[in-house]
Amino acid sequence: MSRQIFLDTETTGLSPDSGDRIVEIGCVEMVNRRLTGRHLHFYINPERLNSEDAVRVHGLTDEFLADKPTFAALVDQIMDYCEGAEVIIHNAAFDIGFLNAELARCGKGKFTEHIEGVIDTLLMAREMFPGKSNNLDALCRRLEVDNSHRTLHGALMDAELLAEVYINMTRGQDALLIEADDESGGEGQGAFDVAAIDLRSFDLPVIQPTQEEADAFDKALQDLDKASGGKSLWKSLEAVL
Repeated sequence: MSRQIFLDTETTGLSPDSGDRIVEIGCVEMVNRRLTGRHLHFYINPERLNSEDAVRVHGLTDEFLADKPTFAALVDQIMDYCEGAEVIIHNAAFDIGFLNAELARCGKGKFTEHIEGVIDTLLMAREMFPGKSNNLDALCRRLEVDNSHRTLHGALMDAELLAEVYINMTRGQDALLIEADDESGGEGQGAFDVAAIDLRSFDLPVIQPTQEEADAFDKALQDLDKASGGKSLWKSLEAVL
């Protein structure tokens, strides 16, 4: 079973080393690439004041957070939920830095000691879309994920958006896989019954591109090569072939 958790936090500021704290945590669970609907979400009393800049981002005022539980009161629930999962975070260094600081206060070690591993979707996006803006809003637009309701940052909402973004970013990886436990039931029904066909019996036509199409294709390759900083794989393949 592949269990993954999309995680996001909101904080009082930008630096856990300066004493900033977590004010909200949101998690979304996915098992075998299926969202389970089993979320985890808490507002947290940071035991200190928010910065004005942070409130402008997430809208969680000191008055709203005053009667919420502290991280120490929630730590066992949070870590039980995350235990053993692969955790997916956008700009993971930021959230893990805050989680490590909170766990240190509770004597719980480091966050990565409790989980299977971390995937940083910001690093993934920079590899996939070099030279582009790769914040969550930009990825939602690029990957056709509806974020029209995102007027302020919110940990659970952003974790839900991240789940959709990640699924779209990795859609090709498992598109041709059919799970053995397919809900159609019955042994052997998890795969298609397709008769073997000898394709050599077909005379397949080869349609050559027009000059305009060929020129457009060459230009697209040049643009991709430029965007990747000259690291296009087909150049090395052409040298071998």
